[in-house]
Amino acid sequence: MARIKRGVHGIKHRRKVMKLTKGFRAARRRNYRVANEALLHSLAYAYRDRRVRKRDFRSLWISRINAAARKEGMSYSVFMSGLKKSGVTLNRKTLAELAISDAAAFGSLLKMAKDGSGKAKSA
Repeated sequence: MARIKRGVHGIKHRRKVMKLTKGFRAARRRNYRVANEALLHSLAYAYRDRRVRKRDFRSLWISRINAAARKEGMSYSVFMSGLKKSGVTLNRKTLAELAISDAAAFGSLLKMAKDGSGKAKSA
């Protein structure tokens, strides 16, 4: 039976790891064992943070909407509740964009939210 030399695949794997760690600093780039560990951590962080990014953006949008609503003397929760009761189904990303770029449109939404929240109190 012929002898099987298995160096090729190991070298291929190490070369792939070292290529992926290009741009890391010091031993994390040069030393395979340290580079492999750094690569595993970086891939885990990348996977996790793709989900965290969505949370971060949602909290940013909420902060922007809250700031714009408070300028007009209304809290975020009252504003969102009023919009829901008025039947407005805009998402937070769009509301935040309107709050920044189109103050007139956001003002009309604030008015609708006030009307919506007013109906709930009288009923």
